[in-house]
Amino acid sequence: MDKQELAAYCKGLKGAAEDYPFGPDPLVMKVGGKIFALLGSNNGVANISLKCEPHMAELLRMQHAAVKPGYHLNKKHWNTVTVDGSVADEELREMIDHSYDLVVRGLTRARRAELA
Repeated sequence: MDKQELAAYCKGLKGAAEDYPFGPDPLVMKVGGKIFALLGSNNGVANISLKCEPHMAELLRMQHAAVKPGYHLNKKHWNTVTVDGSVADEELREMIDHSYDLVVRGLTRARRAELA
């Protein structure tokens, strides 16, 4: 997957909206006003930062060299994945879904109802 494919997948999630609160880069994806993904690039290589359950975040870091603690984020709850082809596209989509689900679960009942 490249950055455009990642962005398209994120935008396809229910209630997802793109934002640029930090300037032209990174692309910030939100649901219910809360961030679930940040898409950027470093030296021409795409990366995506995703929220993650802390234990799973550690396991993913051990399994993949491309998965690191979140860049400029809470390292306990966020991972940054270098999109270099070493992590399968399906697994990237699962990571995005997990991040999205964590954020949605943290929304108020009223906000979750708006997404249903």
